[in-house]
Amino acid sequence: MSTISEINQVFKRDRDQLISNRVAASRLGRSELVELTDRWVQALAKAADLESVEVALIAVGGYGRGDLCASSDLDLLLLHPNDVSVQTITKLADSLWYPIWDSGIPLDHSVRSVSQARLMASTDIKVLLGLLDARTIAGNDELTQQLRSSALADWRVSAKNRLPELWESVQTRRQRAGDLSHLLEPDLKESYGGLREFTVIRAIAASWITDIDHLGLETASEFLLDVRDNLHQVTNRRVDRLSMQEQSSVASIMNFENDDELLRAVFSAGRTISVASDLAWHRFNQITAKKSIFRKITSSKVDRVPLADGVVVHNDEVVLAREVDITKDPVVVLRAAAAAAQAGLRLSPHTVSRFAQEFTEIPTPWSRDAKDALVSFLGAGTSAIPVWEALDQQGVITKLLPEWEAIRAAPQRNALHIFTVDRHSLECAVQAASLTRKVDRPDLLLVGALFHDIGKARGSDHCGKGEALMRTIAPQLGFDEADTDILCVMVKHHLLLPESATRRDLEDPATIRTVVDCVGSHEVLDLLHYLSIADSKATSDSMWSEWKQRLLEDLVRRTHAALAGETSPQMPRLNERFPIAPEEGKTDVIVSPSDNSVTIFVSTPDRLGLLSTVAAALALLRLDVRAAYLETQGEIALQEWHAVTTFGEIPDSSFIRTEILRALKSPQEIDNRVTFLMVGKPPRRGFTPPDPVVRALPQASSRTSVIEVRAHDAPALLYRVGKALVAAKATVTTARVMTLGSEVVDVLYLYDSQGNPLSEAVLNRVVDTVTEAVRPVGVVP
Repeated sequence: MSTISEINQVFKRDRDQLISNRVAASRLGRSELVELTDRWVQALAKAADLESVEVALIAVGGYGRGDLCASSDLDLLLLHPNDVSVQTITKLADSLWYPIWDSGIPLDHSVRSVSQARLMASTDIKVLLGLLDARTIAGNDELTQQLRSSALADWRVSAKNRLPELWESVQTRRQRAGDLSHLLEPDLKESYGGLREFTVIRAIAASWITDIDHLGLETASEFLLDVRDNLHQVTNRRVDRLSMQEQSSVASIMNFENDDELLRAVFSAGRTISVASDLAWHRFNQITAKKSIFRKITSSKVDRVPLADGVVVHNDEVVLAREVDITKDPVVVLRAAAAAAQAGLRLSPHTVSRFAQEFTEIPTPWSRDAKDALVSFLGAGTSAIPVWEALDQQGVITKLLPEWEAIRAAPQRNALHIFTVDRHSLECAVQAASLTRKVDRPDLLLVGALFHDIGKARGSDHCGKGEALMRTIAPQLGFDEADTDILCVMVKHHLLLPESATRRDLEDPATIRTVVDCVGSHEVLDLLHYLSIADSKATSDSMWSEWKQRLLEDLVRRTHAALAGETSPQMPRLNERFPIAPEEGKTDVIVSPSDNSVTIFVSTPDRLGLLSTVAAALALLRLDVRAAYLETQGEIALQEWHAVTTFGEIPDSSFIRTEILRALKSPQEIDNRVTFLMVGKPPRRGFTPPDPVVRALPQASSRTSVIEVRAHDAPALLYRVGKALVAAKATVTTARVMTLGSEVVDVLYLYDSQGNPLSEAVLNRVVDTVTEAVRPVGVVP
């Protein structure tokens, strides 16, 4: 008989060989690992003389399902009858658990009687979920079956009351781990739509309360398991988050072309699971909630309520009328989608399956009914999302809109974006739905919002590529030439207003002239205005603020005036906006805080380097600059700063004032302090920020020289820029500062000591000096 040490040695050798011989993880590889592990555990059970006691050694959870990855732990339950003595079962458990611990394999273990396990399952959802996959490894299988049947029976009796508890835990986890289908570094297990969700869906199915749409679920789950298994193999540790630094290795092992293609597949699998989960919870809520108006109607003699031509409501889901032939009436796909979204209902899975199988295309150009149905669908707002996702999962959306395929599940490697390209585009249309009363052509706003990023996932210049695509798409959707031209302008210039408002001097005639030349009319300007708002809100919460709103509205007002041939409404000059009249020879600082930001006015005798001095003080106060306005009135330098707190609460106003006055009084002291701040932050290992880009913008202003600074954010970055400008003897008249995630975009308006634009030679020197100043330092390879 082999000793425990020999059993473990043989298992470790065979396991290492099995894993090392795998080129890529797969279901077959996991099955082989499960079989090998089963034989090992059975050998340990035999060595522990488990057969001498009426017990069952049970695999639960992932091990029970046969989903062992390279670094998975073992979930084992030692189940015993109620009459077994504590001493006997403790001795047996020790004989089992200690050899497993000695092997180095992670172990999640428990010892319970049948009644204890049943009680735990009735009070702890996690225990119940684990028992759904219970299987006997060694010992008395009758005990296992007794526990499974009783636990499932208990679950089915109590599920209606317990599922709300499970729903709450799902929502909590979703808030913590996010949605797998649009995270740049998704947690394959915990994120919503991940492997944990698949287990939850199975628990709902086991309750027998509602049907589950299983289409594609097993395939999606298997794929995520493959990714997780390969991630374990790459990292040689138990990890569920698919971090960016591991994506290339996993993509290579799984024969994906690149990281983005891997993420696309992960996102698609996550969507399949999340759509099924959404539908399962939707149906559960329908069953347990009070009857809707449709249910009250259908509970009488009429079992189907007409909703649109060929579309009816049955059991609170939208289905097709019995006489509908999709091949003869393909527009019914859009009518059904629009009707469901407008009613706040969902398409039945059977109806979506029919669309996927029987629908081919809508003849082009689309009819007025088809175009109107699409606009109505998009105009439903948030109710459109589950309907769209259900159609998308079955490939119906790409049949309707073939150009959609390129952006479907396409990742956006930008920390500001919380959605994939296609979901962001849909979210933009959802946001636009609440703004349709603001424009003369709500149909163009909604369609422009949906397609504004259609040029992405096709290389650089997504705006130009999008315009070219829109030139084809719009006529196919039934828009005439004039409307097509407007949609093309919307797609091409959807970034024009926010970028001009936040990065250009609105008082410079060149800024307004550029916008006027691009938009051409009041109608297009309004459409772009509200598209900009929808786009910002659909990107992330951080992309929309009162500050951005004010700048955008100011730009739009000025452009409307210019289009009408009127004098542009001027923003009050800085000295007119000052809370008090500046006095020559005196320094004063006025601080005006709001909820999450602060406005700071500074008046002081003019001198070179004031920008860097105040920027240093704000950096030490942990305030991030969002905008800065600077002008000179005689011998007085005036500054207006808008800033937000880096973290925590905004410092007390009097403290901010004192620190800025201190900096202006002793610039050298502030230089020393901010230098310590710049080197005090430890570098991030393994991360090399991209090189900064500093460029001149010759068309941005007719009165000054303009440079744009793009760099990775770092402590006191604006201070470093200011010091570089001092060295180059360039004076800043206006600054537009924006922080986008970890990236900054600063636009600076400059003139020389005589108040003139910089010469070409000086401007080139400024660009070189600032580039060197903002170059990343202290990176550990």
